[in-house]
Amino acid sequence: MNFKKLSVLAALGVGFSVGLVMDQPRIKAASTIRTTQYGKIQGLKESGVLEWKGVPYGGNVAGANRWKAPTNPDSWDGIKKTTKSITAIQYKDNKVIGSEKNALTLDIYRSNNDKQNLPVIVYVHGGNNQTGASTEISGADFVKSHDAIFVSINYRLGALGFNPLAALKDGNAEENSGNYALLDMAKSLDWVKENIAAFGGNGNNVTVSGFSAGGRDVMAMLISPIFKGKFNKAIAFSGGMTLSDTGKSQKVFEKALAPLAVKDGKANNTKAAIAWLEDTQNNVAVKEWLHGLSSKRLAKLMGNASIRMSVFPHLYKDGTVLPTEGFDTNSYNSVPTMLTSGSREFSLFEAYDPYFAKATATGKLTKDKQLYKQYQFGFKYGGELYGRFNVQDSANKMLQHNFGSNIYGMIINFGNNEKVVGSKMALFGAFHGVFVPLLDPSSKSYDAIAGSAYKSKGAKQLAADFQDYLYNFMISTDGSSPKNSVNWKAYDKQNGNVLTLDATKKKAILKMAKTTFTDEDILKKMAADKSLTTKQKNYVIKHVLNGRWFSHDLDQKYDNLTEFDK
Repeated sequence: MNFKKLSVLAALGVGFSVGLVMDQPRIKAASTIRTTQYGKIQGLKESGVLEWKGVPYGGNVAGANRWKAPTNPDSWDGIKKTTKSITAIQYKDNKVIGSEKNALTLDIYRSNNDKQNLPVIVYVHGGNNQTGASTEISGADFVKSHDAIFVSINYRLGALGFNPLAALKDGNAEENSGNYALLDMAKSLDWVKENIAAFGGNGNNVTVSGFSAGGRDVMAMLISPIFKGKFNKAIAFSGGMTLSDTGKSQKVFEKALAPLAVKDGKANNTKAAIAWLEDTQNNVAVKEWLHGLSSKRLAKLMGNASIRMSVFPHLYKDGTVLPTEGFDTNSYNSVPTMLTSGSREFSLFEAYDPYFAKATATGKLTKDKQLYKQYQFGFKYGGELYGRFNVQDSANKMLQHNFGSNIYGMIINFGNNEKVVGSKMALFGAFHGVFVPLLDPSSKSYDAIAGSAYKSKGAKQLAADFQDYLYNFMISTDGSSPKNSVNWKAYDKQNGNVLTLDATKKKAILKMAKTTFTDEDILKKMAADKSLTTKQKNYVIKHVLNGRWFSHDLDQKYDNLTEFDK
């Protein structure tokens, strides 16, 4: 999916605290110099907010440390300036950007005052675990109006963050998992628990959150033994449950790496290169070659997966970091959990699917009546399937396996009413990322598709309400939000309770709704839909909706499963 053309971001516990940090004297308001375990850092003041950017939470992950568990940062003398975010190396907008060596950094935001013991939210950015950065969302607006600490993290991406190849499995069990990015995230949460008191935060009230791939990573944390006790609440913005089989993933990586091996003279052709990579007798040679590859070549290795796991498989069910039974485990890290989704989550992915991309880019999509009908078909049913996947499917699976804490579902409908948001945003509706301008009103990421929709009085009230629900979730003991006008009831499978968010031009509209429909209900509606010819419908189902995170039941019904997805 070409987000560049839209000028949006690629989206697509109790523990101990270190005495050094906890015992330091009360921090004066407006001080940007703070003491961490590894040395002093100096941030900056921006419009009533204190910010620290590019703070190292882990050590060098290049060279000999590539595909290893993260280490502690090296300590430093003097005061390190932390005023600029650092992006992990990635291939974005047809170029390689970022740093491999300094990938493990985080950004911190808090209000310019001396309040202490504040709740902490840690944010994991999206981008399919291939692209993205901590700058995806600024926490400035949220902490300016709420007494909280906002932390956003960077982590290893693409084939540097996830790699299942057998040749790399010569470390400890966690390293052998291939889930290096998850190890990074666990390390960042350790850093927060041990250091956040220096910034006025409470290391024993940490809410981990993430959007898109970050949301899926948060869902993975709920079943990962290595995350036990590292956070107290969880929020998955458009997350859902996605994991990969290690064996199948190895074959995808071998196929992707084979052309590089041929170019480097390791084999005469692609087939021979795949055989060289998968033969365990060659593990030492393969590992040596992998470590010798430049980070730029590795960053470009996988194409944009566009919510298809078969293109870039990650989150491996290795048996150590993630259980082999996946989300069917009975050993969840049960903490109050919030699951959110837009009601038209598939729209951006559909609009820039190759079938619709040219018409979308040229503004002709709505003018071609037959093509637009096909778009509307995917817009409606893809949105319903993806939204249900993010919230109800996940919640039902968790409850099925005796999840021991409250789950709260949220569906955002803002964007679906053209009379309220205008034709530009209505084309995409409550899209993947619709919450971002509510949490970060300063964000320009979605201006190209939303226009002025978020500038109305109703949208601004909705943003305030959304942030209040988020904050109340962070500070309450069970995750509920009694301070808002609508009491947010916990989700239960029988009633499918979710909080719905929308707005007119003048006011926000919040209410509880029942959502008990199933994937099968949606598939029946699709089958009965007469808006398209049989040929048109089959094409959209088999070539546009196919192979996505949410489409397993659809692909199964229409005999469209790939070997990877079976």
